[in-house]
Amino acid sequence: MQAAHKVLNAALRNELLAALRQVSPIRFEHLILDLLSQMGFGKGKSENHRLTPASGDGGIDGIINEDALGLDAIYIQAKRYAPENKVSRPDIQKFVGSLTGESATKGVFVTTSDFSKEAAAYIDRVQQRIVLINGQRLAQLMIEHNVGVRPRSTFQIKTLDEDYFVEQ
Repeated sequence: MQAAHKVLNAALRNELLAALRQVSPIRFEHLILDLLSQMGFGKGKSENHRLTPASGDGGIDGIINEDALGLDAIYIQAKRYAPENKVSRPDIQKFVGSLTGESATKGVFVTTSDFSKEAAAYIDRVQQRIVLINGQRLAQLMIEHNVGVRPRSTFQIKTLDEDYFVEQ
């Protein structure tokens, strides 16, 4: 049963990534904010999430306020890339520069592809806390938090209730 579940989840991850690569960049950014909201960031309230304007966003696609006053925020960069087009170190450096320009301490960089080794290593050397989410992790998080997916069927696995057979 678990092996079948793993196979189905792997297929679903691939379907999700294919669908994500087909949506517009603006829709993709909305989807990322939806996912992070479902994960509890911004206390799950839509008023704590906002997209930046499409042009002149300064390398920031969205902002999540973690508190009602907006004193603590997470800055988002979302890139819809083909599988062979990895996010490079210069991409991450630009994002870090954008965070620095906003005096931001936290960032999330999400892509439908993957990160180069140099990009992944670079975040360990910057002051800001940056989380990298590649395509496979993105799809898995969407499955875990029910974003863009819905249950098709549920199976119950039953075991013997030994207490039922005990005489009283």
